Amino acid sequence: APYRGRDRRHAIGTFVADIPFEPGHPSAPALDAIAEGIRGLTDVPVLLLWGPGDPVFADRYLNDLIDRLPQADVHRYEGARHLVSEDAPALVGDLLQWVSDLLPPPSRERPAVGVPAAESTPTLGRSAEGTEEGVPLWAELERLARDNPHGLALAEPVGDGQWRTVTWRLLGRNVDLLAKGLAAKGIRRGDRVAVLITPGADLLAVVYACWRIGASVVVTDAGLGVRGIHRALRGAAPQHLIAIPKAMALVRAMRLPGRRIGTGELVEIARLGAAHHELPPPPGGDDEAVVAFTSGSTGPAKGVVYRHRQVQGTRDVLREHYGITDRDALVAAFAPWAVLGPALGIPSSIPDMDVTSPRTLTATAFADSVRAVDGTLVWASPAALAAILETASALTDADVESLGSLRLVMGAGAPVSAALLHGMARICVNADVRTPYGMTEVLPVTDVSIGEIDEAGAGDGVLVGRAVPGVEVRISAVDSDGIASGVLSDGPDVLGEIVVRAPHQKDRYDRLWGTERASAREPGWHRTGDVGHLDVQGRLWIGGRLAHVITTPEGPVSPVGIEQAVQWVPSVVQAAVVGVGPVGTQQIV
Repeated sequence: APYRGRDRRHAIGTFVADIPFEPGHPSAPALDAIAEGIRGLTDVPVLLLWGPGDPVFADRYLNDLIDRLPQADVHRYEGARHLVSEDAPALVGDLLQWVSDLLPPPSRERPAVGVPAAESTPTLGRSAEGTEEGVPLWAELERLARDNPHGLALAEPVGDGQWRTVTWRLLGRNVDLLAKGLAAKGIRRGDRVAVLITPGADLLAVVYACWRIGASVVVTDAGLGVRGIHRALRGAAPQHLIAIPKAMALVRAMRLPGRRIGTGELVEIARLGAAHHELPPPPGGDDEAVVAFTSGSTGPAKGVVYRHRQVQGTRDVLREHYGITDRDALVAAFAPWAVLGPALGIPSSIPDMDVTSPRTLTATAFADSVRAVDGTLVWASPAALAAILETASALTDADVESLGSLRLVMGAGAPVSAALLHGMARICVNADVRTPYGMTEVLPVTDVSIGEIDEAGAGDGVLVGRAVPGVEVRISAVDSDGIASGVLSDGPDVLGEIVVRAPHQKDRYDRLWGTERASAREPGWHRTGDVGHLDVQGRLWIGGRLAHVITTPEGPVSPVGIEQAVQWVPSVVQAAVVGVGPVGTQQIV
């Protein structure tokens, strides 16, 4: 009604004209004063609920608000545009929950659901007084560069069957010079650095250099695709991007903000570092170390933040549980784990493969990678293991002999079938073949061997074994509506959401306040979104995802156990079990 005629629409033009796009605009002083004034609201709780798809108010404005209001809780609703509450209805619940959390507790305060008040979150690297004791991630690298300078740190393929080898002294020197050079270039403690580099010596040197100066490394999986990587990097808002030429072209096309550094500049940065003899003070255990992204298989990939002490915890639990010593060597056919070799103090090799496509790994390339470092440990994805077995007929007697050095083969990153594990056991005859269970938010959680799977036989779901040292596993029972509302329990045969607690679990989801609040509603615990049960021996069985639970009239049912049974039927290749109908009366189809 106010705008029915042209002569009544003057306010629309005046409103736009009031935005100060140029210096000297009459509105600028008042708006600048407001913008600077909010920096003083440090004692005021703030919640920023953001639609990153807004065609005008892009993430640069969110980043500006976070800079002015560093205490703010933030949730970015991926895909939401200008009318955020319409595009992301979950905003309403998140807002009400946030306001509710601000209210004073009732006079008769209740403890967190199912968690005894006396329990506390496990910590790693801290004494009773709270002082940091964790061993820095670069400590083993520095020790080996000093004590075993000519020892092998890394072997990487360079094509035509040739390998490049890097000694501990060379890797340590490169990390030292790059750390000094990156600091001289203005990368500071607390900055985020997106690293888009193929696994190899350059990646290791850049990651450890960033860690040494206290910068946080933003890691994206090429499997996210171009759009997924764009969303991830835009959400993480790194101040700097270091990339290979192919990735740099992608960064330019995406018009991502941040200082761009090509890998071709690393030599010059190292020279700059040689002229600077001082390193900044090292970061502490509570400094941010990594922003890693989930696979995106259950929605837009989520950024997962780890502090240094939590990455140290991952290193320490791997070393303890798998008995890793300086006599071991890692073959990393699963890209993220290639980075942990120096932190563990063991040499590593990367097979000749396209890391964005694990099925490009061949059995002969795998054997070459084992031979390059006399490998004893393998970490690979199920797709990579399947590719090895599909090409195993090409293995020579010499290849088979080289695989005999392996003592441990681990398949992780997605569910691993017993057939895959048995196949690897046939070609890696001396190896203990195992599959750890976990996720981007905490890995490993549990662990099981092929022998234990065979001994257990068929069950309702996939057996993933017992919790590794320092990890606690509980079940929150699923009710008739498919909601995991039960108290945390370690009792047997209770179907529910798997909830874990560990020193090496994530710190938080990045700029996803609502998601973090839901996943950590019992303080110190992480709700995984997976469902399953514990058996009478305390072993964990996976039944599927919480969202896939079927709510039948007889009660909730998880799909994976039924799918496994159906797949035993001759001629059935794959099966999917779903629920059809209203909640509580669903039919199994």
